[in-house]
Amino acid sequence: MSKPFNKIMDGLADALAIVEGRADPTSFRIHVPEEVDVKAIRKAQGLSQEAFAFRYGFSPPAVRDWEQGRRRPEAAARTLLKVIEKRPDAVIEALSA
Repeated sequence: MSKPFNKIMDGLADALAIVEGRADPTSFRIHVPEEVDVKAIRKAQGLSQEAFAFRYGFSPPAVRDWEQGRRRPEAAARTLLKVIEKRPDAVIEALSA
């Protein structure tokens, strides 16, 4: 079987266990993607690399390295980047002084 099929089947088994009361729904972890398209997320915001970095608390060299494939964001940064992708307003609200 393919890896995506197995992931889907595992997810269905987890959902069934929760519905049947055999598993605690709070015991499941969120999925942190292995790859994040930093450039696409930044461009959707209409920001330069430097402006994007400063707005969300990254260093400009890190954003540059991520976009050029020299480095990959750590798990925490990938998580934040996905939130920025989906809900930039929530990140700005949470990080504003």
